[in-house]
Amino acid sequence: MHGTVLNMKQLNSTPANTDLPVKIAPYTNLVDALEYAAQGETGFNFYDGRGHLSAVLSYTELRDEAKVIARRLLSLGCERGARVGIIAETEPMFHRFFFACQYAGLIPVALPAGIQLGAHGAYVSQVRRMLKSCGASIVVAPDTHANFMAEAVEGLDLLMAGKQSDFDALPEADVEFEPLGEDDPAYLQYTSGSTSFPRGVEVTQKTVLNNLMEIARYGLKLDSSDRFVSWLPFYHDMGLVGFILVPLIGQLSVDYLGSRTFAMRPRLWLKILSDNGGTISSAPTFGYALCAKRLRPSDVESYNLSNWRAACVGAERINPEPLQEFAEILEPCGFDQNAFVACYGMAECVLATSFAPLGEGLNVDVVDRKMMAESGEARPSQGDAISTSSYVDCGKLLPGFEFSILDDNGVEMENRHCGHIHLKGPSVMRGYFHDEESTSEVLSEDGWLNTGDIGYRIDNHLVITSRSKDVIIIKGRNIWPYDLEVLAQQTGGVKLGGVAAFSVSLDGNEEQAVLVVETKEKDADNRLHIIEDISQSILAHFGINVQIDLTPRGTLPRTSSGKLSRSQSKQDYLARKTLQDVEELAVGVGEKLTA
Repeated sequence: MHGTVLNMKQLNSTPANTDLPVKIAPYTNLVDALEYAAQGETGFNFYDGRGHLSAVLSYTELRDEAKVIARRLLSLGCERGARVGIIAETEPMFHRFFFACQYAGLIPVALPAGIQLGAHGAYVSQVRRMLKSCGASIVVAPDTHANFMAEAVEGLDLLMAGKQSDFDALPEADVEFEPLGEDDPAYLQYTSGSTSFPRGVEVTQKTVLNNLMEIARYGLKLDSSDRFVSWLPFYHDMGLVGFILVPLIGQLSVDYLGSRTFAMRPRLWLKILSDNGGTISSAPTFGYALCAKRLRPSDVESYNLSNWRAACVGAERINPEPLQEFAEILEPCGFDQNAFVACYGMAECVLATSFAPLGEGLNVDVVDRKMMAESGEARPSQGDAISTSSYVDCGKLLPGFEFSILDDNGVEMENRHCGHIHLKGPSVMRGYFHDEESTSEVLSEDGWLNTGDIGYRIDNHLVITSRSKDVIIIKGRNIWPYDLEVLAQQTGGVKLGGVAAFSVSLDGNEEQAVLVVETKEKDADNRLHIIEDISQSILAHFGINVQIDLTPRGTLPRTSSGKLSRSQSKQDYLARKTLQDVEELAVGVGEKLTA
């Protein structure tokens, strides 16, 4: 891989491996892991919007620079365990401050960096709420986010808030480092907030190291030849744990592309994988789908993806169809569909709880849709495609984990019967930071976590169907919103990932299914055709009537990790309907007054 010239200095990416023997465990804390990795030559590589190497940070440099920043932070008089908010843009600053906190005995808190167009106020409000909920003492932001940070911290009682250059001006305290112990928090990880305001998961050194070890040894089976590539944001658990901490635990190099760059130029992800011989990368389903849509024949001809052995899929329910399309398009350049690895996890368990077997691709379970709706049984289908639903097997749980599938009354469900997924294991969180009420809602006294997901077991394998709060219940039938969304996306003029399904209560407490559908279509007749086509298709497949609400492209709300937020979509829909009703009422009153 050739570096690019930046400020007259030649940059070269860190190597894929060195002579340093791979050591995955044991470590007392993340500082120990970094100290060992720093003995080698591997590290982190950052690519700009054109796919050029723009910054390199070896583990050795990270260790040295983190120690300097740690002394500067301690010069502020921070109490041990004080929280440090870091706006997590894809640049070396995040790594430096995150690990500075590890040395200084402080707790880093990754804050979102993604700002949707026209959502300035909402972003500032979100960051401010997170800072208040974690009781941050210090906040640092990249130059690009300095103004947003200044607004978010206004009036808060902080020791300091600024850019890295502001912290560079601080003196270095002459102190001995006291890194946090195994039962102390390593960091706070805010949840994606798909069904509620994000909550700060308290991740201890012990739990994160346990999960890192299991992912490295059993989930991915790392070796010295592996190289990671990622565009996932650092404020999401997959970006932070999967592509900063897992490579660290294996002393491996990583290549980064910014999340916004990926959204605009997804092909760069594949180019970096190809150029650098990347072996491990991950994305939600929509990431693979976006790539497949933007690829050109000339791209495929120029790529070599034969080294890509683990193309992990997770963060949302897995849709096999766009993944199969991705694999077919990229097969000529060496991508093997057996590289797909279905995963399941959540921030409340650090990151991962299950992995499908490596090298076997997606195991798709095709079940009878009617049986699922009426009884919750995932019976293998014997009928045609119209009457089926497809779910991806997320594999066995990592060592030490166990799961239960429970009905609404807490009774264990039989094999292939849908219910609430509960998990127990060594990396389950201690709780939400300073939020005992929310913790008690999901975590039992004996350590069982109610994941909030619905799924079923196939013997000792786990299959995910939906979020429990998203299930649509019409006349006693359970309908999975994902199935409605997939069906709607088959209509012309509707893009993949551009549909949100939920239900609203009508008079008499009867539930009405609603689909909010993104479209760029403006012609009134064509819009009417889209509504009719979707309505008729859903009526034919599910026997229910639905309300279709068309909305412009790019307006459906998403979580910090890019997942569709059905709960926020529902709130936005109800707000629009309320406004519409008020406007109609006002028009009616006006007509009466002028009659």
